[in-house]
Amino acid sequence: MSSAKPSLDLLRALTGEHVLRTLMEHGRLTRAEIAALTGISKPTISEGVRRLVEAGLVMDTGERSSGRGRAGTYYSLSPACGSALAVSITPHAVTVEEVEALGSVSAATEVTLDREPGVGGVATALTEALSTLGTGTAAEGRLPRLAVVSVADPVDRRTGRPVHLPDAPFLVGDLDPRSLLAAFVSGPVLVDNDVNWAARAEQSAVAGGDESGYRDFVYLYLGEGLGCAVVCDGDVRRGHSGLAGEIAHVRTVGPHGQAIPFTEVFAELGLRLAGSTAIDVELLRRRIADEDNETLRALGAAVAGVLEAAVAFADPQCVVLGGEWGRDARFVDELQRCSAALPRRLPVVTAAVTEHPSLAGARAAALDQLRSAIIATSSAQPHQPAGHRQG
Repeated sequence: MSSAKPSLDLLRALTGEHVLRTLMEHGRLTRAEIAALTGISKPTISEGVRRLVEAGLVMDTGERSSGRGRAGTYYSLSPACGSALAVSITPHAVTVEEVEALGSVSAATEVTLDREPGVGGVATALTEALSTLGTGTAAEGRLPRLAVVSVADPVDRRTGRPVHLPDAPFLVGDLDPRSLLAAFVSGPVLVDNDVNWAARAEQSAVAGGDESGYRDFVYLYLGEGLGCAVVCDGDVRRGHSGLAGEIAHVRTVGPHGQAIPFTEVFAELGLRLAGSTAIDVELLRRRIADEDNETLRALGAAVAGVLEAAVAFADPQCVVLGGEWGRDARFVDELQRCSAALPRRLPVVTAAVTEHPSLAGARAAALDQLRSAIIATSSAQPHQPAGHRQG
């Protein structure tokens, strides 16, 4: 029985992918260094580099190696590989970053928002941020290849639009991020909610590249808003319409022992911002800082009730706490005490990514999507024999 051999085009595509991924990781290398890192013969790498240079994806930097032996030419990714956008829409600001294929952020801008901006205010801020950031790129005739957007609202996985849920503290009306970004990128726009992106960032940070660890967990976000992301087998589970993990209306124990929606706990404790369903984080922190206080015990019991439901349905290996007050040491201790009494005990830990976790997750996804797009472009390039030039 004969085994099918890979085609020459497939081998060339695989070589090109190896070259590109190695340059993405190391920045600039000689052909000999690429061959050593990939384990592919130098003649094969040399031919692969030549094809990528002709395709405009790799360039000669003009630098030469020094030292003993024959000098080598340093190659790096070409600016023609393009960039991607990472966008974060929070109740406080719209942030846009331009991400390069090497992983660096080449430009960033932020536009602050009013307390209740509505769809018009958010759309205006997003357009302003994109216009400010994109002038140089657009002037050169190269739009970013794609965008990844984080929104502090549940997101319909089919349309990419925010979903209106009762008592949500940050409603942006009928905002359509995909349509707003269409004029600023040449390719797809991926939209998801902020807690899902934060969970992805957390998974990447804790796993440290180890695919066997931290693949099943619940990420509980406790800040001005309430959110949860469920990660199973390494993937964020978004649900049929994108609403998996929306915990605000999960029934839990209230301050007086009654069963009430989770979001109503904060109303009964007087912990909402005036005229809003958003949680007053500063007031909450001041109140749980008091010794032997009822607020801390009420919050611990309420969150433990939410965790009991999440554990029953998701069967995670641990629970990760994020958000402005979710990582507070006093609250964490109280939640660990309360959750110890649950039928199924799990480790409760604080998030490792604390600086803009949702933006960090969106940025990492933008980089991953950009690199995949570049490699797909290289695979689609027609083969030209050595010595042949278009003209």
